[in-house]
Amino acid sequence: MEFTQLGRSGLSVSRLCLGTMNFGPLTSEPDSFSIMDSAHDAGINFFDTANVYGQDKGKGATETILGNWFAQGGGRREKTVLATKLYGDMGEWPNEGRLSALNIRRALDASLTRLQTDYVDLYQFHHIDRRTPWEEIWQAMEVAVAQGKILYAGSSNFAGWHIAQAQSAAASRHFTGLVSEQSIYNLVTRDIELEVIPAAEHYGLGILPWSPLQGGLLGGVLKKDQEGKRRLQGRAKEAVEQRRPAIEAYEAFAAELGHEPGDVALAWLLHQPAVTAPIVGPRTQEQLDAGVRALSVTLDEAALARLDEIFPGRQTAPEHYAW
Repeated sequence: MEFTQLGRSGLSVSRLCLGTMNFGPLTSEPDSFSIMDSAHDAGINFFDTANVYGQDKGKGATETILGNWFAQGGGRREKTVLATKLYGDMGEWPNEGRLSALNIRRALDASLTRLQTDYVDLYQFHHIDRRTPWEEIWQAMEVAVAQGKILYAGSSNFAGWHIAQAQSAAASRHFTGLVSEQSIYNLVTRDIELEVIPAAEHYGLGILPWSPLQGGLLGGVLKKDQEGKRRLQGRAKEAVEQRRPAIEAYEAFAAELGHEPGDVALAWLLHQPAVTAPIVGPRTQEQLDAGVRALSVTLDEAALARLDEIFPGRQTAPEHYAW
């Protein structure tokens, strides 16, 4: 396993981050435990979750599974760089969501209880809160740091100017501010190349791409359909038909390289200079193994150029759309 620094911080994290959103609703607790143990065995020390994860099992269910896993001991918590998030409503009463100082305090304490730990390594804002001033947000986070409940702050689904706002407000308070940004980023969805990545690079934030396979679109969807391993229907079928020529070219090129399409998609992200660690969210052990396998895929300049031909990217704004 390769390790790198999370943004400009001194925190060392694996080049893959284990996403846990499927734990509970799609993956049983015993299977989730097995996947997390296997992740540690593979050298993955970076785990990501959120307080709202759980879906039909109920919000907080995924954090509870992680907490039960940590409670088994064996150095599980000590070996894990733990990231969770807040923003989404955890109930119907006022102040049970967003980024007010009150909700930051309550949501953090509730997450710590479910996770059965006394601190979170990376506490992330799951979405920008346009109602709450940054002075209030950072004051609440400074208190949490002083209490030893969090070590670093990160963002998720922020625009480039939101990152600039956050870092400017943090700098005025002599506070570290954000060290990471978690965004949707993959060969198909490359919008963050316009402004988010330039902002992250300027302010020293590590990019943590979520949905690295675009919901399976880059995971060999046509090949699996032909082999009867995946049935295309509904929205998935529509998404494929919208991009069929590009996906056909992509899967053919992956075969030419001698790799599985999903491995190539992850390897491409790992070759992007702003990316710290793609977030892989396995439902099964086999999917985790596939993510780890991508670490051994090397793409030369010619291969990277060909992938850009198949899935054109974005230039940095404003050059992408202006002189």
